[in-house]
Amino acid sequence: MNWAPLTLSHFLILGAILFAIAVVGIFLNRRNIIVLLMAIELMLLAVNLNFIAFSHFLGDGAGQVFVFFILTVAAAESAIGLAILVARIRPIVGGIPARL
Repeated sequence: MNWAPLTLSHFLILGAILFAIAVVGIFLNRRNIIVLLMAIELMLLAVNLNFIAFSHFLGDGAGQVFVFFILTVAAAESAIGLAILVARIRPIVGGIPARL
């Protein structure tokens, strides 16, 4: 089979679809913090896809450097979000309720 080569517009359309799904996930679900964090992560990954696509097609490595910084921020955000979730659900420890 002859497949057409992937162009920059293919990656940008995929990134836009992922970003739109994440925005819909954030607006439709505000009560479940796990789904909210997953939507934020999907949004960051959509932005990363655009950075990598532009970096590749323009022949510049700056986009890939930005991706490393975004992945670092995303990992910290996930860790903090999970810590908040555990602190919120944690039962009473030592007679002091866990409140946020």
